[in-house]
Amino acid sequence: MTGTAPLSLGHMRLDAVLEGLTRGDTAALARAISLVENQREGFERVLGALHKKIGKGSTHRIGITGPPGAGKSTLTEQLIRTYRERGLKVAVIAVDPTSPFTGGALLGDRIRMESVSLDPGVFIRSMATRGAQGGLATTTEEVADVLEAFGFERILIETVGVGQTELDVAATAETTVLVLVPESGDSIQTLKAGVMEIAELYVINKSDRPGADKLKQEVEVMLGIRRGNAFAHITPHHNPRAAKGGGDSWEPPVLNTVASQGAGIGDLVSALDRHHQHLTQTGKLQERRKRRLAARTRAVVNRAIRQ
Repeated sequence: MTGTAPLSLGHMRLDAVLEGLTRGDTAALARAISLVENQREGFERVLGALHKKIGKGSTHRIGITGPPGAGKSTLTEQLIRTYRERGLKVAVIAVDPTSPFTGGALLGDRIRMESVSLDPGVFIRSMATRGAQGGLATTTEEVADVLEAFGFERILIETVGVGQTELDVAATAETTVLVLVPESGDSIQTLKAGVMEIAELYVINKSDRPGADKLKQEVEVMLGIRRGNAFAHITPHHNPRAAKGGGDSWEPPVLNTVASQGAGIGDLVSALDRHHQHLTQTGKLQERRKRRLAARTRAVVNRAIRQ
């Protein structure tokens, strides 16, 4: 009997995953993410099939980073609630340190987000860094692609805060939020560590604590955007931000929140929307996506060469 060779079990499973993704099946999504995250056989075929659906919609990828204990998980949970109230589908990639015992994500599937994890419009996935520099798993971006192709309108990438190595977040996200907290003891160290350059929004969380206003002032001074008397004598020549007065430039806001009480979350969501709108209107969103695709292509080629 002539004809095509029978499909292997692997191919049949892969076809089932791709069909499930087309149907909007969450179980198929979880399987696709596992394939991509662990780079199992056929993961490139999954990414190839989904590629045409990426960059077409209004998906906003938001990176949330900052030192440990800043309340990133609580802030993320509040953002999920707000976006769900607006009817948006939300996915969370929680990048955690790798467990020394299992090699998996140390904090598991984020017990602290349990209250929103049962919502069918929310998908939460923990990923381990597995020693990757930048506090991000090497495949985080590919997982974000799978989630975008599946139809999630907001993808929140919450990372373990490790200072200098957080720079990869900016490459993966379209808007990066740096969460700081008063009385952390190392706030100035955090500001000096190089993470100041990567964020488009700065959040002083737990701002009902003493020292919140002082920290906010320090951040604003370091960003050079404080509009008080301290900058009154500076001419536009020495202050390029003032010279531009808008246009293509984005002035990073410094916002106060108390995530545990939901205070300031509305302002944060508005600022996130404004930044996404700014990127779209100035053409920087497409520019970033092109840069990201070029970097991804290089990474894929390098990975293939290494293997």
